[in-house]
Amino acid sequence: MLTITALTTDTARALQAGGLDANGQTPERSTSGGAGNPCRHCLRYIPEGADMLILAHRPFPDPQPYAEVGPIFLCAEECARHEGDAMPEVLQGSPDYLIKGYGQDDRIVYGTGAVVEAERMMGQAEEIFADPRIAYIHIRSARNNCYQARIDRE
Repeated sequence: MLTITALTTDTARALQAGGLDANGQTPERSTSGGAGNPCRHCLRYIPEGADMLILAHRPFPDPQPYAEVGPIFLCAEECARHEGDAMPEVLQGSPDYLIKGYGQDDRIVYGTGAVVEAERMMGQAEEIFADPRIAYIHIRSARNNCYQARIDRE
């Protein structure tokens, strides 16, 4: 079984408390415009008018050549982490996503990257996980390459 994995609560709480982002900067505070601002912890859109954080995130344990850093949004106030089998709200708002597999060494496994229609994403992830070298899969914006969430084997 596959599961969508959100940003950890420890990471979210540290950033919400003013911790530094992947670039060593304090996250910027802003006001959400609504549906275009997906929180990477609750995996819901930050409501219009709500406070949010904009920050640089590296969804890898250590810096290395394949450890991409990019912008993400996060609820400024504490929110509940996405859990469970349901497709999160933020992954229902785009027609397609870029997904790609990574090995235990946190490096891209070449040949696994694909832009897939949203309704085919989990099926394509199953196919990628058929490769024993795959440890996890990233879900990214097909248009801006922004990190959305991770897919793990349960």
